[in-house]
Amino acid sequence: MEAIARRIRDVPDFPKPGVVFKDITPLLLDASAFRRAVELMTAPFQGSRVTRVVSIESRGFLLGAPVALALRAGLVPIRKPGKLPAERGRVEYALEYGTDALEMHRDALGSGDRVLIVGEVVGFTFLIELDFLKGRERLRGERVEALLHYA
Repeated sequence: MEAIARRIRDVPDFPKPGVVFKDITPLLLDASAFRRAVELMTAPFQGSRVTRVVSIESRGFLLGAPVALALRAGLVPIRKPGKLPAERGRVEYALEYGTDALEMHRDALGSGDRVLIVGEVVGFTFLIELDFLKGRERLRGERVEALLHYA
């Protein structure tokens, strides 16, 4: 775990003053550490019969795709508004530095799917959990796995 944590770079005041951005680029550049992070993120969900991994633009795509492959599941991209061509649903949410919205194709998930993140929730897996945002509290009652925690 320490090898993974060492490859997360802090970028102060990005994207705005007062925010410390957790840059995963150094992790992605180290094939061995990247592979290990994916293995650790998928391990808790092996045997959960996940059929879809929902992956949020854009850093989520970088991790969601190999997680989906490791779990032998399909990948459902969730994008910023206006990027998906078919009928879609939209959710607005608050960030630590503003608000944004995400969209997903309405036909990307079926009633029988077992989904990592949404749907018949199997759980949530994160590379980084920013504990000070208290996101885990919003997911109370759900299985939440995070490799790294920042206070």
